[in-house]
Amino acid sequence: MTIRDDLRYDDTGRPADVMMKLGAMVGMRNDPRSFAQYAAKLERAGVEYLWTGEAYTSDAVSAMGFLAAVTERAQIGSSILPVYTRTPALLAMTAVGLDRLSGGRFILGLGASGPQVIEGFHGVAYDYPLGRTREIMEICRSVWRRDRLVHDGAHYQVPLADGTGTGLGKPLKLIDHPVRDRIPIFVASLGPKNVEMTAEFAEGWLPLHYWPDRAGGVWDAALRAGRARRDPALPPLDIVAGGPLAIGDDVEHLRDLARPMLALYFGGMGARGRNFYNDVLKRYGFEEEAEQIQDAYLGGDRKAAAALVPQALIDQMSLIGDAGFVRDRIAAYRASGVTILNVQPVGPGGTRDIETVAGWLAD
Repeated sequence: MTIRDDLRYDDTGRPADVMMKLGAMVGMRNDPRSFAQYAAKLERAGVEYLWTGEAYTSDAVSAMGFLAAVTERAQIGSSILPVYTRTPALLAMTAVGLDRLSGGRFILGLGASGPQVIEGFHGVAYDYPLGRTREIMEICRSVWRRDRLVHDGAHYQVPLADGTGTGLGKPLKLIDHPVRDRIPIFVASLGPKNVEMTAEFAEGWLPLHYWPDRAGGVWDAALRAGRARRDPALPPLDIVAGGPLAIGDDVEHLRDLARPMLALYFGGMGARGRNFYNDVLKRYGFEEEAEQIQDAYLGGDRKAAAALVPQALIDQMSLIGDAGFVRDRIAAYRASGVTILNVQPVGPGGTRDIETVAGWLAD
């Protein structure tokens, strides 16, 4: 079963006694054979969720179709498909196709991406991300139910309104019969209103740069508000987060491998005043560091920006250290409500470390 239905919530709205599952991010490699072998190896090691996304790289849909063909059990999710790059109906059709190819193992992960990518690469206006995401979820679920599609929203009108286009459009329903009439939708969101919407309407949440020790102070209020209005027919909200993994007595130096990418997101993935990841760093309590990282990165000094990323954040978002440290970090993710622990093996142990973690989670 894809969706967790066995969680109990405590009085803070967080899951209690969480049985975490393992996930991993994968990306298409130049050699399809090595990509297939790696995906199969992750599945054998105990990974139950394989995620792939797209920014301005190769598309994620072809990679997920490939993953469906070379795996047998793992759920396959998009992390993420940007909501601006496809029509809502095409997103729904894509989910139907991938769910069929995978035998009912697909998760539709959606997100808004950011203005630099959407406007700079796709040439589409980055507007109303929250409203668009909600309407897309409504349209997808209508398509999967095989309703005759009629949607009169603020951002999408299907069929087109009178006086728009040729006037020949008419309500249609999906010809195919989907494997499932309710494919899980996970949403990547960071801002309070978007997280609240995710907790109300989605099956899962994909927060990037999730620091379990400080996540509650940033997002608990939004999650609680969304859950208060959540349809009882929906399962408890899955939360997907994690970090790089290496287990050993001399692996702490590998934590710094995350610095360049974190500097890119905190410093360069957005303009001044419009960098969602920089905003999260500030909400974690690093307002001065967030400004300094952005100044250095946008000023062209990427090494300085990377050096400024707070060590505490790097350490505690990672799963890199001796067995005791990694087990403590897993416990922190679990205590914060994470139900799907994403891992990225970066140490000499490779997928053996994943097998170790899978064994701990099964205890």
